[in-house]
Amino acid sequence: MKTNDLKKGRYIKLANGWNARLWDNKRGNVRMAEVFGLSRDVGSIYSHNIMQYLDENGTWQDVEHTPAQEKCRGMNASLFGG
Repeated sequence: MKTNDLKKGRYIKLANGWNARLWDNKRGNVRMAEVFGLSRDVGSIYSHNIMQYLDENGTWQDVEHTPAQEKCRGMNASLFGG
């Protein structure tokens, strides 16, 4: 499944290992999510940081990123390292 097909309420796993729940149905490079990290917080996340989603059977599945999201990942890596 592509990141653009993930809908509001879907649980996801981020690149840093934290879990989150999507709060919007948007498409593109930025999504709104409730992140369960050191504390629970709501904010914008980059779509290229979404690595997996929890399917209806309770299994984590990998996501596909669009070329624009991969380009954004490369830009962030060149600016901020990684």
